[in-house]
Amino acid sequence: MNTRMNPRYKITRHDQEGNPTLSLQECQNFFATKPDFVYRDFYSVTQDGVNMKINGHFFMWQYEGQEIPFRFYESELYVAAAHRAVMDKTKEVARGLEANYIEG
Repeated sequence: MNTRMNPRYKITRHDQEGNPTLSLQECQNFFATKPDFVYRDFYSVTQDGVNMKINGHFFMWQYEGQEIPFRFYESELYVAAAHRAVMDKTKEVARGLEANYIEG
């Protein structure tokens, strides 16, 4: 059985003390200018007939009929890079927010 997980990346920016500095308001303003993103305060997924709903702040990227969640959590954005297009979009978002992206 292949249980390989997609690498997860975070988009982050830090102050001089090493604290993350992205704000929810800054991210909402940024993504509001992106027509291929939609904000949701939850993420819902169904697998094997079971529906799971996660509350939080999600910027859903609309890509080729799929929704890819960029989750804002504790002043950072997280995304699982399922394929090359997600990685390219992650880099684009990081540049737009003047932030870095790192695996983890």
